[in-house]
Amino acid sequence: MKNALLLLLAIVAGLVLPIQAGLNARMAKQIGHPIFATTVSFFVGTVALIAYSIAARLPTDQLKNYTQATWAEWIPGILGAFYVAATVILVPKLGAALTFALIIAGQMVISVILDHYGLIGLPMKELSAGRVIGIVLLIAGVILVRKF
Repeated sequence: MKNALLLLLAIVAGLVLPIQAGLNARMAKQIGHPIFATTVSFFVGTVALIAYSIAARLPTDQLKNYTQATWAEWIPGILGAFYVAATVILVPKLGAALTFALIIAGQMVISVILDHYGLIGLPMKELSAGRVIGIVLLIAGVILVRKF
């Protein structure tokens, strides 16, 4: 049952990304610049996370552990900002389907590399013929989405 909930969470996370990108693109149009729209998105997200942390009564003493983080552990904030800004720029130009087809293809390519070599602390999972075929099919899907 726990696995089913995790799978459902992953699907829901995937469902909300195009919605987020579309609404962020509308904000960019309203404000006049995609980077400012990204900033607003991160600000609202930060406020929401703080509110959740307070409501859930998360232990704040754990926050002191950030001082022990390596420089690499700070990079996800930059990557997240890049991702959101990229979707704000791309969705109005390419459409949601093509933008996210390309994003998913890129995610799968880097994911199998990270898994295969066990990079950034991930468990190793060797590249297999099935995974390669899956990536090829994703790329074929991108081509079909772009063409039609």
